[in-house]
Amino acid sequence: MEFIVISGISGAGKSQAADILEDLGFYCVDNMPAVLIPRFAELCVATRGQYERVALVTDVRSKDGFEALFAALDEMIALGCPYKILFMDASVETLVRRFKETRRRHPLDPGGGGMEEAIRQEKHLLLPVRDRADFIVDTSTTTLGQLQRKISQLFASTGGQEKPIHVNVVAFGFKYGLPMDSDLVFDVRYLPNPYYIEELRPQTGMDKPVAGFVFSHPQAGVFLGHLEGMLAHLLPHYIEEGKKSLTISIGCTGGRHRSVAMANALSAAIAAQGYAVDVICRDVGK
Repeated sequence: MEFIVISGISGAGKSQAADILEDLGFYCVDNMPAVLIPRFAELCVATRGQYERVALVTDVRSKDGFEALFAALDEMIALGCPYKILFMDASVETLVRRFKETRRRHPLDPGGGGMEEAIRQEKHLLLPVRDRADFIVDTSTTTLGQLQRKISQLFASTGGQEKPIHVNVVAFGFKYGLPMDSDLVFDVRYLPNPYYIEELRPQTGMDKPVAGFVFSHPQAGVFLGHLEGMLAHLLPHYIEEGKKSLTISIGCTGGRHRSVAMANALSAAIAAQGYAVDVICRDVGK
């Protein structure tokens, strides 16, 4: 069983770290009292594999809080349940800016009059936890995408881990309107239309004769190659900026032939680059 305790400075990214771990397959619980951690660990063990990867965010700003946390963690060791502590930190200047941008009050500054001093006080209070941490992540100059990569490097399962973005490729017909959730839209109505070939008309782009007809024209292959190259460039940058999903819409007139053939070919190319991808043929049955 893999058990991660997330602690750290307010505003340094504890919740974001939990979200990333959840995407990596961890069962995450926010704001669990330290005294309940051993009981929760016992329940997870009792499920016999249902909760193999668990991450808890715990708030330990007070002296009693971290002493209770250490006692709980010592009890976990006695129970035969190993753990790791992930401590989230950031510079005082960064934290002051974040609290001002979000207009939130620091938990140790309920009156809102001494934010910088409250942050320094919290850093001092949490030094025992920081000193005991297995991993310390400083987010002072870290983008969300960089934080995702860092957490993934620390905790991702080995073997076949997909890249942290999911791509949807949607084939659609322009006469039925654009897909509302499109991030990128491409028009393949310039390609020769199988609709005008009698034996191909009742088929769709998922059928080999239609796909073969579409890609028998050199401009289709050239277009697909340009899309592959563009996405090879764009997708890592989307990941760096923290984007978790991307919808690419490819349209033809009715959404049955050209767009479907191109969407299937593009999805195969995206999967070959190591990304999770789904194909949606929205209008193929119309």
